[in-house]
Amino acid sequence: MLQASRLVLIDALLDKSDSLFRTFLLVLAGSILLTVSAKIQVPFYPVPMTLQTLVVLLIGIVFGWRMGFATVLVYLAQGAMGIPVFAGTPEKGLGLLYMAGPTGGYLVGFALAAGLTGWLAERGLDRSVIGTAIAMIAGNSVIYLFGLGWLANFVGFEKAVAFGMSPFLFGDLVKIMLATASLPLIWKFLNRGRPQ
Repeated sequence: MLQASRLVLIDALLDKSDSLFRTFLLVLAGSILLTVSAKIQVPFYPVPMTLQTLVVLLIGIVFGWRMGFATVLVYLAQGAMGIPVFAGTPEKGLGLLYMAGPTGGYLVGFALAAGLTGWLAERGLDRSVIGTAIAMIAGNSVIYLFGLGWLANFVGFEKAVAFGMSPFLFGDLVKIMLATASLPLIWKFLNRGRPQ
C-alpha cells in the first residue's frame, strides 16, 4: 500500500519552509527550465527530441504533486499569453492558437503527468529503481494518453501513433533510464549519515 505524503526531493535539498516566496521562486525556476528544455533539440533518430518530457516528469517528482502541477500550469499560462515557451513556437509565440493545435493534448498531459509523478514521489516511489521507473512510465503514459487522444482528432489514431509516439519511444526509454538510475542514488546520498 502506498503511504501518504513523505518528503520530496526539493524539501530534502533545500530548507523545508512553507514560504510563499520560496514556492514562487521554485515554480518560476521550473517554468524557465521547462522553456529551455523545450527549445533545445537533441539530435536523435528518426526525429530530434527535446528534454521536455523528462523535465516535466522530474519537476513532478522533485517538487511533489502540488508544486509540480502548479509549475506546469504557470508554464502553460505563459504560453497562453503568447510568450514563446513551447517547442517550435516562433519568437512572438502563438498563445492559445498553438495550445488548441495538434499538440495541445500533450500540454494537458504535461500538467497531469507532473501531478501524478509528484503524487507517487510523495509516497516514496522515487527512492528505489523500480519505484522511480513506475512513476516515470506512469507519467509518460499520461502524456501519451492525452497527447495521442487529442492528436488523433486531427490526423486519425494510426497516424497519431505513427507520428506522435513511435518515433519518441526509444528517446523516452533513455530519459526514463536516466531518471531511474539517478534519483534513487541522490536519495541514498542525501540519507547517508541520517538516522533511519
